[in-house]
Order: sequence, then C-alpha cells, then structure tokens
Amino acid sequence: MTESGPSDTTAPITIYWRRWCPYCQRLGVRLRLAGIPFRKVDITRDPAAAAEVRAITGGDEVTPTVLANGHQLVNPSVDEIRAALAASPPVS
Repeated sequence: MTESGPSDTTAPITIYWRRWCPYCQRLGVRLRLAGIPFRKVDITRDPAAAAEVRAITGGDEVTPTVLANGHQLVNPSVDEIRAALAASPPVS
C-alpha cells in the first residue's frame, strides 16, 4: 500500500489536500502509480493543517500543498516531488 493514514509519520511526504479537489485526486493517483508512499491530511477537517497551508502559501489554502524532505511544494508534479525527495533538506 502506498498511501498512509493520517497518523503514519513514516511516509516520505505529506499532502495537504481536500477530498473534492481534482488536482489532489490526480496527484494521489500519480503517486500511487509511481510507488511513492504519502500521508494525506484533509485541510477541511483539520484547522491546524489549513493554517499551515496558509503559512506556506502566503495566506491561501492552495491544495495540494506537499511537504517532501523539508521542501514545501504547491501543486507539484510527481517529478518535482521526486526531485525534492532526492535533494538535501533546505537549510533553516
């Protein structure tokens, strides 16, 4: 199984998503096909996650927003996620 539950912190990426978002659904399918495990967090049900997305995107609740290896990606492609996973984490 390539999709992890909300409490699984072993997945290499976290996708902040909305259930009804077609971009989120498409990214989930593409990640499954690529065999990349991920954790989904529905920002419509998690106010703290929605606040985190707003902080990342400059005030908007853009989905999908992805955290991968310390990188913050907004509406990324699978190739962009792979690149983030392969790169060194950003320096804080």
